[in-house]
Amino acid sequence: MSLGTTNDDMQRAIQRAQAVKEAHQGELMAKENVVGVGIGFCYKDGIKTDEVGLVVMVSEKMPPAQVKSEALIPKSIDGVPVDVQEVGQIRAQ
Repeated sequence: MSLGTTNDDMQRAIQRAQAVKEAHQGELMAKENVVGVGIGFCYKDGIKTDEVGLVVMVSEKMPPAQVKSEALIPKSIDGVPVDVQEVGQIRAQ
């Protein structure tokens, strides 16, 4: 947490992200290339930030120009930041 960020602030951010995840997980999972949706810290240029948001896991991260418009993941949903992270294919062991 950065200076000025309290535990209460962090708890509120997590609760808000959880509510948005529950409301939008189905539509996100229906998008091509999405393999999971979670809550976590967002990354910027490969560096973890202290910002809590939705983590949308994709099998392959591509530039927006190469993604069909209906498959694009928004940068935020209901004011909660969205971080797209490439995780590859997820398979049960």
